[in-house]
Amino acid sequence: MRVERGRQGTMAGLVEVFRPRARAASVTEIDIQSLRDRGFVGLLLDVDNTLLPWKAPELPESSKRWVEQAKNAGMRPILVSNTHYPKRLNRIASELGIPAVAHSLKPRRHGFEKAAALVQCELKHAVVVGDQLLTDIWGGNRLGAYTILVNPVHPREFVGTKVSRMVERVIFRLLGLPARLGTNAQAIKSENRDTK
Repeated sequence: MRVERGRQGTMAGLVEVFRPRARAASVTEIDIQSLRDRGFVGLLLDVDNTLLPWKAPELPESSKRWVEQAKNAGMRPILVSNTHYPKRLNRIASELGIPAVAHSLKPRRHGFEKAAALVQCELKHAVVVGDQLLTDIWGGNRLGAYTILVNPVHPREFVGTKVSRMVERVIFRLLGLPARLGTNAQAIKSENRDTK
């Protein structure tokens, strides 16, 4: 996991609300114990292209193990999705043994606030993990959560997401960030120097 630092400049300042606090190539590269040691409790997780490919019927074993590791470390994971298919979301949540919030309308407040309430956690003690700047990261940042951007797990996406990705490319350039994080150990190494 790599901690991101801010940039100077007028335009860059306007887009800082989209800057993730940290980045990882995938959820499995996120150091759960480091987050727990820093006082984070809630773990608000996007689903499609964060934990599994969009519309995929099965969770990868690596995602299952990572969520289980988070639960064992004392974190309280919950799925927060904009999906219009709550049946699929609830099946995934049941498989992971965690709650879920469907139709969350990210980046709006309601879904994040409902999720934090369900896991009994203030948003300042929550981590939002997702693959999109315009929904997961912007929404989490606006509410004071710690945000972690992961690479999408698969290139197949909803058509609306494809449009969002074009806007994201511009934002990444303005922030001076690469659109995808590499998978080498140096780039994703956990850094404990950043504070909440």
